[in-house]
Amino acid sequence: MILNIILAIVVLDFLFEQFLEYLNFKSQKKEIPEEVSSFYDRDKFFKSLEYQKANNRFGFLTSSISFLGSFSMLYFGGFGILDNWLRPIFTSEIQLGLAYFFVLFVASDILTLPFQWYKTFVIEARFDFNNTTYKTFITDKLKGYILVIIIGGLLGFLLFWLILTIGASFWLYFLLVSVVFILFIQLFYSSLILPLFNKLSPLEEGELKDAITKYSSSAGFSLSNIYVIDGSKRSKKSKAFFMGLGKKKKIVLYDTLIENHSIEELVAILAHEMGHYKKKHILSGMFFSILQIAFTLYILSLMVYNEQLSMSLGAGQLAIHLNLIAFSILYSPVSKITGILMNIWSRKNEFEADHFAGQTYDKVALSTALKKLSVDNLSNLYPHKAYVFVHYSHPPLLERLKELNK
Repeated sequence: MILNIILAIVVLDFLFEQFLEYLNFKSQKKEIPEEVSSFYDRDKFFKSLEYQKANNRFGFLTSSISFLGSFSMLYFGGFGILDNWLRPIFTSEIQLGLAYFFVLFVASDILTLPFQWYKTFVIEARFDFNNTTYKTFITDKLKGYILVIIIGGLLGFLLFWLILTIGASFWLYFLLVSVVFILFIQLFYSSLILPLFNKLSPLEEGELKDAITKYSSSAGFSLSNIYVIDGSKRSKKSKAFFMGLGKKKKIVLYDTLIENHSIEELVAILAHEMGHYKKKHILSGMFFSILQIAFTLYILSLMVYNEQLSMSLGAGQLAIHLNLIAFSILYSPVSKITGILMNIWSRKNEFEADHFAGQTYDKVALSTALKKLSVDNLSNLYPHKAYVFVHYSHPPLLERLKELNK
């Protein structure tokens, strides 16, 4: 019975996502919106349509293969078979659980490696985005493995240890671990983890830094940590982001962003990022994330010791690692709903940050910057409303321009 419910959730989720993808694909139009007509020539616009089509087809292929793999593993008891293979090797349930998820991670990554390569070196290269070399691709994978072993291994060890030693109240202790981890990431990600993959350099003295400093001072925003990241090392796409708390807060600009935008547009983009901080979106985002983790862990505590979950995946006894897999699927409808709610909240925050930038700096410069970003990244100008509702954390370009012009 439990297995049937799990299989039904997997099937319905796949069909729902494919329906959304279909709606999104069919919503494309061949007319250039008037709002961006001065930025898009017809060749560039049709190139963006081809880019969306290529990604849609590739996404359908990869998601279909992933669905078939997951369904087969569940239906034929593959997760239980793997447990039976590994169990005689380990005497500790913690070691068994960590080894189990590491094997699944490596197997999944190896199976998807050809698709990752194709996405990077064929699709992205075809549309003139890719700058990733084979060497960078390989070293990124190796560094990713190291981080998974260190960070994932540590968090996994603590989770298994708490479940096996504390009992049903483990969720309170792991919630504390999660809060510490979130704070650690906010404070030290840009200084400890990001430099493993990219080079961060302080923004050089000059007209741009002077303009940013002048604006931040006028907006009552103390900012000294402005960095440039070598995003062009991997892609020609560009963006900016804000992270950190207190004295650790940083604004990071992609070098491709600086190359493609005027000083006024760059300051407008930074004004948007500052808007997130001034509107306390960073802190409220952390609060909601912690609340979501707490709810998820509590529900997990009600299910993680249920032997029937392990049996439904083909095990012969209680296996915490199998119960975690079963729970992740059974909980996915709830996770989908909370994800939609978080996206609604995130889109609201983006509008607020846009308005902040428009009021404290220049809404025309921000509008121009948003249009250029959309053109340079070949963004979808006509996403379907249902797809936006479920998946978009940022409002579509035309909606943002409409709000800015109010």
